[in-house]
Amino acid sequence: MSTFVMGDLHGAYKAMVQCLHRSGFDRQHDTLIQLGDVTDGFDEVYACVDELLSIPNLIALRGNHDDWFLEFIQTGRHPYHFAQGGEGTLRSYLHAAGRADGLPLYGQPSPLLLQPAEIPLAHRDFFQSQRLFYIDDLNNCFVHAGFNRRKPIEQQINKDLFWDRKLWLEALSWEAGNKGKEKKTKFRMATPFNEVFIGHTRTIVWDTDQPMKAANVNNIDTGGGGGGRVTIMNVATKEYWQSDPVSELYEFSYR
Repeated sequence: MSTFVMGDLHGAYKAMVQCLHRSGFDRQHDTLIQLGDVTDGFDEVYACVDELLSIPNLIALRGNHDDWFLEFIQTGRHPYHFAQGGEGTLRSYLHAAGRADGLPLYGQPSPLLLQPAEIPLAHRDFFQSQRLFYIDDLNNCFVHAGFNRRKPIEQQINKDLFWDRKLWLEALSWEAGNKGKEKKTKFRMATPFNEVFIGHTRTIVWDTDQPMKAANVNNIDTGGGGGGRVTIMNVATKEYWQSDPVSELYEFSYR
């Protein structure tokens, strides 16, 4: 039995399936930790959620885009009216509800077309049950975006867990400052973790579609929602597998 961690999906179901297949993931015995942002991007969000729900040993984390969709599920109002990639989510659930006839060929469908009750109960439960963070038995922390490393993990506010990029940027700064030094300073955290695994901040910003590591922070958002790849990694060995570039799997990117 192995534990795998998978980065941001953004509706890229084809890429997700490639990762599961190429890694040899055993859905009956292995554990999958998915770092969030299942929604908002390509128009196969529904299929991504269905696939995740078919994995018995799943630990699903909540991303900022998922949190927006959860607000829609709970209130009927999306904070950004399904902008910022939400077109793909709208199209995906309207297709699944058998209401594709009303969709424009291109462009943003009206947010009023979809009602929370049209989202299957299992999917609503999925988004309501996503975790804010997860700590495994080896003291590895998994979180969508990051956290304030000067505060204990239990005192973090949700916004930081969904949005924080400072942890990753500070880890990069630490890495640069210690480059070539025989005695390195310590990258301190109020709650010390063995390793941290994050998504949210795409590595393609640094001109690579491969995972990056700085200090003890592993970034595996390799641009699956924006022209890069989806990545799955074996937590113990750090071996990883990737999808084809999403720009080759899909005609359009919504992000």
